[in-house]
Amino acid sequence: MTIPSEMKALLLVGDGYTKTPSGSLLEAMEPYLEPGSIAVPAPGPTQVLIKVNLASINPSDVAFIKGQYGQPRAKGRPAGFEGVGTVVAGGDEPYPKSLVGKRVAFATGLSNNWGSWAEFAVAEAAACIPLLDTVRDEDGAAMIVNPLTAIAMFDIVKQEGEKAFVMTAGASQLCKLIIGLAKEEGFRPIVTVRRDEQIALLKEIGAAHVLNEKAPDFEATLREVMKAEQPRIFLDAVTGPLASAIFYAMPKRARWIIYGRLDTDATIIREPGQLIFQHKHIEGFWLSEWMRQFRDRRGPAILEAQKRFSDGRWSTDVTAVVPLAEAIARVPVELAKPNGKVFIRP
Repeated sequence: MTIPSEMKALLLVGDGYTKTPSGSLLEAMEPYLEPGSIAVPAPGPTQVLIKVNLASINPSDVAFIKGQYGQPRAKGRPAGFEGVGTVVAGGDEPYPKSLVGKRVAFATGLSNNWGSWAEFAVAEAAACIPLLDTVRDEDGAAMIVNPLTAIAMFDIVKQEGEKAFVMTAGASQLCKLIIGLAKEEGFRPIVTVRRDEQIALLKEIGAAHVLNEKAPDFEATLREVMKAEQPRIFLDAVTGPLASAIFYAMPKRARWIIYGRLDTDATIIREPGQLIFQHKHIEGFWLSEWMRQFRDRRGPAILEAQKRFSDGRWSTDVTAVVPLAEAIARVPVELAKPNGKVFIRP
């Protein structure tokens, strides 16, 4: 195809990190992004240029555009961590050139400040996944962040050996993927939600216990479940008072693994002595670090994710596909709806 000199994109307004954190909700796009045109980037020697078909929106994207993620923003560059599209140009090295013409899931990493919320994106060839024809664009655009995180974190659960484990944000796409993995192997997920209407759905797909954190008897029910199930792994996307209550109620040798911060309220350790006398641990999880540390697991995990999406064991729940031209007005409204993912289509 003929590659144009300019493209439309959603461009970052801010630079670096924010000095005034504002929580995990995206009330509006205007303070953080603006529509605009920018030159189509040229791929470096190890990179590819991708014509974007569909771009995903994850909680990490929201944190990033608000200046609250672990990577700095670059003013005037496109946002967006992942997507799906067709490679239209490759760098000088053989592997990038071999991807030209292929449909790939890709992660930008934003290492070169070129995100996926644009008509074209640049990504490292090593961060691209050639897709099976049986994988939908909606699944391909969400192939990396959630599926690989689900497989990686369920690996941790299996290594611990206990059948029960705990997750916050139970209705998220990521948690649904993990619940599916757990059901197949006889594990017992204990998940928290904020709406009663989410309980039946999550139990149907394999959750052993679904607790509404807003219920008046939440902490009493939580203690009963912890005593009965004795989970050791806690996968937490929320932090704040909810996570503090869960970790406090968990048994000896519990591991609190934090991978998100949806609640910006202070996270209190209710009883620090548990870290000493009950051998409890607190740690973090970042997919980028896992992919660097477990390189041998990356290939099999990618193939497993594609097979699961192809045969229907996994499926991405879609709330909305928003045209790029309508994203500023519509994305916050669509993200506020529960239970599904929102995508941007250039």
